Amino acid sequence: MKRAILGPIFLLALMGFAQPFRVTDATGKTVEVRSLERIVTLGGVNTEVLYALGMGDRIVGRDGTSEYPPQVMSKPSVGLPGQYSAEAILALRPTLVVAREDTRPTQVLDQVRAAGVPVILVPIEPTVEGAKRRIRLLAQAVGRPEAGEALIRGLERDLLALRSFQAQQAPKGKLRGLVVYLPAPQVAFVCGEGSIFVAIMELGGVENALKGVRGCQPMNPEAVVAARPDLLVTTKKTVETVGGLEGLLRVPGMAQTPAGARRKVLIMEENYLGNIGPRMGRAALDLFRAAYLQEGVVEVK
Repeated sequence: MKRAILGPIFLLALMGFAQPFRVTDATGKTVEVRSLERIVTLGGVNTEVLYALGMGDRIVGRDGTSEYPPQVMSKPSVGLPGQYSAEAILALRPTLVVAREDTRPTQVLDQVRAAGVPVILVPIEPTVEGAKRRIRLLAQAVGRPEAGEALIRGLERDLLALRSFQAQQAPKGKLRGLVVYLPAPQVAFVCGEGSIFVAIMELGGVENALKGVRGCQPMNPEAVVAARPDLLVTTKKTVETVGGLEGLLRVPGMAQTPAGARRKVLIMEENYLGNIGPRMGRAALDLFRAAYLQEGVVEVK
């Protein structure tokens, strides 16, 4: 008889009807999670982690940066960062919204909270420890801490493999890389210290050529030429935005760098190059291989 009773209770817990529990988010705010039945996720790596935790079937909406794993593309999109609307999010009747701690506009999330929907803000610190904190918080937020620890163990194995491979294939000298990012035509950025893209590049053994710049800043052609990068690192969307490799090299300053002259360009999917999450070690290893063991233009897939 007890087994017959426990079965339905266990199923209800899995469906998101367990007793409410509290989570402290990246801002130190305590958030009460009452149901996991309908999740809207903002931020590509957040979405990836939730899928890896086995919560993909609970996701009812995503943002435009959430493209991995591929099956997430069947979920409705609530727009791109900076363009979210509370109406689009609330129309999906979420019971929980997960977002990056730097999500803008902030008033959108305030409106979601005012409608009674819990919002958990996730850290985006561009370090290995930051990746672990992100995974742990998301695992706690959906009541699956053990699954989160399993993801972290996988990340640590990948980082060990990265260090081992780098030791075996140690280059004679470090390449100097420049991260170039164009989210739209005629809108060009270069990224420096504190950027998630640069964090992966440096973990992959490539030195940041752009010193004294924090985050991603509007491109200055003179500064690009002065940086003298050996390698241009960019995203697949950037290359598509400028119409291919030739378009990238026509961006002012690019062709005048050693990397541009040698056409040494590394292209990665945005959520892979910026993966402060479970695939961080693998992304850095793939970047290292492409940067040091291959010549010319390399697209990491």
